[in-house]
Amino acid sequence: MTTTELSAATPGLAILAITDSDISALTGLLRTGVRVGNEQEDRDLHLSEMIVKPWGCEYRAYVDDFIDVWQLTINAGHATSMHAHPRKVTYLICLDGEGITHTLSGTTAVQPGSILQIGKGVFHSTESLGPGPLVLVEVETPRNKYDLVRLKDGYKRAGTGYEQISEAMTLKPKKLKYMPNASMCTLSPCGRFGFQICSGMDIHYRRYLAGDFLIPLCISGVVRGQVEILTSNASDTRPPKLDTYYLSISRIIPENQRK
Repeated sequence: MTTTELSAATPGLAILAITDSDISALTGLLRTGVRVGNEQEDRDLHLSEMIVKPWGCEYRAYVDDFIDVWQLTINAGHATSMHAHPRKVTYLICLDGEGITHTLSGTTAVQPGSILQIGKGVFHSTESLGPGPLVLVEVETPRNKYDLVRLKDGYKRAGTGYEQISEAMTLKPKKLKYMPNASMCTLSPCGRFGFQICSGMDIHYRRYLAGDFLIPLCISGVVRGQVEILTSNASDTRPPKLDTYYLSISRIIPENQRK
């Protein structure tokens, strides 16, 4: 199997599969004493705030018991560590900017509209090529922010765990009354992207209002390890599941640019 495969079902989706090199690197780290942690909701309150990184910043846009969605901003010329998530599947959705994702065996271009499906244990590092920042949405399942091992890092964080320092945000995540143990931010701190919950029925009848990306918030994607993200791409004709809620991601157009 090649390390990168293109999906015919999902426009713009590239699948990064596990390789023997990933297994060898992960085994080596664990033998040196590197540990994979477990997130605790009542203890790790800083995860609901802005996490400042040496390459930029990230914040939690949506979370429930199983699905975790973060928005990342990687500054031009910077890159995330070469890291892996042994327990969870990750999807990287590009909202803006140009970049490249490196693995232990190759590279994959990242540009607006592209989606990467990164398998459990696949080491990856995403670099912003500029001139502006690279803006990504990261979908992880199952939820566990501490499921992280760093192999290499340009900021001397190799072998360390997830950050413990955060900064308060003006826009706080809000609990969703109709979805158990779920919370979300409706607007990105930069004001350029909006998040909302849509039902599959609403999307079916008003697809043109549904947003650029639609993330299904259902258990089937969690247990199967396959989250079927719908897109606004004209070639994406897949229908939504009528009995499912979706997290919609939309680019907000300034009033002076609206027609």
